[in-house]
Amino acid sequence: MAKEKTYRPNVAAIVLSSKYPFTNEIMVANRIDIRSDAWQFPQGGIDEGETPQEALFRELREEIGTDEIDIIAEHPDWISYEFLNKGAKKIYPFDGQTQKYFLVKLKSGAEINLDTKEPEFMAYKFIAYKEVMETISNIKKPIYKRVLTHFKKEGYL
Repeated sequence: MAKEKTYRPNVAAIVLSSKYPFTNEIMVANRIDIRSDAWQFPQGGIDEGETPQEALFRELREEIGTDEIDIIAEHPDWISYEFLNKGAKKIYPFDGQTQKYFLVKLKSGAEINLDTKEPEFMAYKFIAYKEVMETISNIKKPIYKRVLTHFKKEGYL
């Protein structure tokens, strides 16, 4: 009998600039621990006893140095993927992650600071919706396409 796969609970944020809704600029960040050009959305694990929303705010503080955001929408589904990187399988006792995606907007005056206690990103930029798929890492494309398409269809992007 095959071993049942296990997935780490995780949150991910599609961070829009404070200019939203007048301009749809989406933040992507370049990971510090992977080859260059590993662009993605901020994400991180949900700690035991933490709600997805609590994890979202904590992860944003830890990864981009601010939690000064407004939640615009939450994707209705948890989306799972399996780790392809053997290194990730050594770090986590899971086969992959299951993620809850949030669409958030930076509050006016919020400042992103990647120089956090344990930096995860070396750079960030805001890009147009149509540029996301050209910019992000290949492993993320199917999930990002699904999530972005949902938020666009709902009228948020």
